[in-house]
Amino acid sequence: MIFSRVFRFATVVALIAAVAACGGRGGILPGGFSSEGITETEYRQQRFPNSGNPIENGDGSSIFDLFRQRDDGSKVGVNRYLWNASLDVLDFLPVQSVDPYTGVIVTGYGVPPGGGSAYRATVYIRDPALEARSLNVALQTQGGRPVSASTQRAVEDAILTRARQMRVGDARF
Repeated sequence: MIFSRVFRFATVVALIAAVAACGGRGGILPGGFSSEGITETEYRQQRFPNSGNPIENGDGSSIFDLFRQRDDGSKVGVNRYLWNASLDVLDFLPVQSVDPYTGVIVTGYGVPPGGGSAYRATVYIRDPALEARSLNVALQTQGGRPVSASTQRAVEDAILTRARQMRVGDARF
């Protein structure tokens, strides 16, 4: 009888010691946090320095900070009407690359409807204002030569006209 009590007591002490050894800094298993001043976030940053969490970074910023207005130059600074109108007017050209942060749209060669020669366009939107000075369009022919100034101006005018139409259409709602 005494043997069974001692055995049970020794078993309980061994289980408690095993569980205590699993956690903490000096334990058998990694992990565990002590009350010595390190937080869980600090522990994760030390343990996994190169793992980026898309929701919460170590500096306290989150994914939703992209949509907030900031003054560090990281917000999108182009006019949405000019951007959408450029893509709409030049929809016959295949888009090669776009960058809404710098306002650049680069297209490949394409033949306009009713046209005979292929063109390529690079659109640069410099300002968030809906003005002609905010838009710069560079057109090239298949041979790499720039097009005439009147053709370039006509494309810019078409983009500006379409942007104004879009803005008027949004004002109705």
